[in-house]
Amino acid sequence: MVTIRDNIGLNDASTGTQTGTVGEPSAAASWSGMFVTGNWYACRSSDAGRNWSFVDPFTSFPSDRGEFCCDQLVLWEPKRKFWVWLLQYSQLGGTNIFRVALSPDASPGSWHTWEVTPADVNPSWKSWFDYPDMAVSDDHLYLSFNQYSTSDAWLRASVFRYSLDELLGLSRGRVALLTREQWTTTRHGSLRFVVGAGDTMWWASNDIDAGALHVFAWPDAGSAVESWVVLVGGWNSDDYTAPGPANAPWLSRCDDRVTGGWRTAGTGGARLGWLWSSGRMPNRPKPFIRAVTIDESSLRVVAEPDVWSPTIAWAYPAAGTSRRGRVGLSAFFGSATQHPTHVVGVLATDGTWSTKRTAASTHSPLQGKWGDYVTVKPHPRRPTGLIASGFTLQGGQDRRNVEPNVVIFAP
Repeated sequence: MVTIRDNIGLNDASTGTQTGTVGEPSAAASWSGMFVTGNWYACRSSDAGRNWSFVDPFTSFPSDRGEFCCDQLVLWEPKRKFWVWLLQYSQLGGTNIFRVALSPDASPGSWHTWEVTPADVNPSWKSWFDYPDMAVSDDHLYLSFNQYSTSDAWLRASVFRYSLDELLGLSRGRVALLTREQWTTTRHGSLRFVVGAGDTMWWASNDIDAGALHVFAWPDAGSAVESWVVLVGGWNSDDYTAPGPANAPWLSRCDDRVTGGWRTAGTGGARLGWLWSSGRMPNRPKPFIRAVTIDESSLRVVAEPDVWSPTIAWAYPAAGTSRRGRVGLSAFFGSATQHPTHVVGVLATDGTWSTKRTAASTHSPLQGKWGDYVTVKPHPRRPTGLIASGFTLQGGQDRRNVEPNVVIFAP
């Protein structure tokens, strides 16, 4: 059973009408505040979502190393009590920056920032960053990016980590020397961290040719990254055909990148899980959500609780864990009679998903494009609570008809 405690739709004043149908909203809550980012807007509430103010990512920070582009993520670090806002910038001379901003309260003028280009990491890298992920362990902030050449060919994926104690000093305006560590792969892309990492950060990338998840771990106390190949059930990375009402498509850019990850620690042992979108298969006539749960100690698959239906297409899942260790879901579905619809859910103790609709679109997107990701995070004030981001189209097909929503829910 899913209980929705708050379901907040963000209006044009909150988003500055800078929304996009490839919405990619991220949401987080502090003790009394909320912050939401998306393509190409941000907004802030200091009173738990009752009132919102627009924050323009194009003008919030300097553009001397390129103009703000698109992808953003936000989180609240509850132990040290500061906000982290990650922004991706446009290409300038065949490269770009990512910028990280820190603040104790997300108020205007309170952000302390730094930025990184590929060449800052390795002078030989002629590339640009895209498709970020961001998560925290007990002691570190982790960031990941794909990197592409000037001709848009995928080159590598990188993970960067920073000490949270060092970031705490920077967030309060104290001069801090940031120690950056990094790990890079030229074999596996679109890396996805787990929410609820503990003292080791885990991430994964899938490999359809091998029928596997490539799983990685970087302990807070260690300098080396370990990896494993975990064989899982099959999926389809090609056929995402799922027409909506009036035969309108909405999954024309969908793919099988891993978009959700979680970790839980319980009396039965710690569990890891990842989610992604699969195309149609002979026994699954509609696109669906692949889900894999793995035992942390043995790295063996213990369950594969897919979300699927013979009549409804499911896609773009995200996952997170509450402070009590319950797994939450944010995702979308659509059918021949239903425009894209946002849902939240929880993984029940019997290994099945219980879901509840938060908002239904009145239209399908003009160019058939949706995605690419949403977020689920633990709520800092509610032990069983989760905060999720979503969006729908209201009153039309254009990007300015996108209405993001923030959902507080619990089992």
